[in-house]
Amino acid sequence: MSQLEALIFDVDGTLADTERDGHLVAFNMAFEEAGLDWHWSVELYGHLLAVTGGKERIRYYLSDFYPEERGEAFVMPGSDDFDDFIARLHASKTQFYTQLMADGAVPLRSGVVRLFQEARDAGLRMAIATTTTPANVTALLTHTLGADSIDWFEVIAAGDIVPAKKPAADIYLYAIDKMNLKAEQCLAFEDSHNGLLSSRGADLKTIVTINDYTSDHDFSGAELVLSDFGEPEQPMTVLQGHCDESYFNLQSARKILQA
Repeated sequence: MSQLEALIFDVDGTLADTERDGHLVAFNMAFEEAGLDWHWSVELYGHLLAVTGGKERIRYYLSDFYPEERGEAFVMPGSDDFDDFIARLHASKTQFYTQLMADGAVPLRSGVVRLFQEARDAGLRMAIATTTTPANVTALLTHTLGADSIDWFEVIAAGDIVPAKKPAADIYLYAIDKMNLKAEQCLAFEDSHNGLLSSRGADLKTIVTINDYTSDHDFSGAELVLSDFGEPEQPMTVLQGHCDESYFNLQSARKILQA
């Protein structure tokens, strides 16, 4: 029977409610700065989250809402073409996002810091597997946990480091390969249907913590679906599966891996 060697975490929605309170806000700030009359509501952004990746999300929005006007109709000053427009707009959004993180706009979710510390104390390896850009990961971790927290993670697999983003399994396969581990030695942590498809595609047992955007997703195949990781004084709610503990900890993780 394999022993638990590593925990692999998604970022947005799993570690923090960054989608609603970070990315959405930053997208709208970038649109305004670019002189665009776009404004993504909380509800609309929930629809757009069906597409993973910020640049991909902008493209999807344009194809859905401006199908006849793609191309030269949307070109920022200094941009050469439509692809450059997308890249520059997304880069602007990333700058706004990192500033929001620096301002402390988005705290980590319940139980995240405790679980990180438990893993570090036990000598477990940790990795990140996310579709968001590396700069966004760095901004969240450093401004919530301190500058040295980047070094807590052996691998940070993020953004365009693999050809296909979630729900493809590429990002998890990349992380596992870089750590020289097998899937049966790791647990993945996700928050969405697409994320679960990605982790399960890499044969990883997966724990899901839902958020407002993903509470109605299909999590068939997850080992456990939780409200959050919980704390001793703030128990989690188990929505799918079984957990003996009132908050998710390494004992819970080891039981699930060996079940």
